[in-house]
Amino acid sequence: MILREPFGAAEVRFWRIDSERHGADWESGEGAFRVGGRWNSPGKHVVYTSLDPATAILEVAVHKGFQVLDTQPHVLTSSRIIDPRAVHIVRPEDVPNPNWLRPGRSNSNQQRFGDELLKVHGFVAIPSVVSPYSWNLIFDPANAAGCYDCVEQERFALDPRLQT
Repeated sequence: MILREPFGAAEVRFWRIDSERHGADWESGEGAFRVGGRWNSPGKHVVYTSLDPATAILEVAVHKGFQVLDTQPHVLTSSRIIDPRAVHIVRPEDVPNPNWLRPGRSNSNQQRFGDELLKVHGFVAIPSVVSPYSWNLIFDPANAAGCYDCVEQERFALDPRLQT
């Protein structure tokens, strides 16, 4: 598998989909704080985003399903990283256990690996598990405050053909 580098010469934007009721606090990291995530332990605020909107859709759909995205209001948020040099890129060979990049439950070692990355780096780009040729971007909202701008949010509408 060849994973392309996540950045070209242009600006770096990230994308996220939230239920409409949580749209205003998209950058809180509260969900990850409460239950943990693939790359963070419970008790750590982390925001999970993707480097393109299609991957953001898949990342939400794998957890909620397309039916929920089609029938409940959601918002799509996008933002720009001010200084792309603040992004640390984790390539597949940098991950201690290649199975961490495959579908399945995360474990505490994987979460600690992510916790350590986020202690050192403002933003971490890491391969997506649901779309292995795509990238996710995670960040601790407290450490990344002031490092992104141009936040845009719009109502998300799933293509209804994904339900047929």
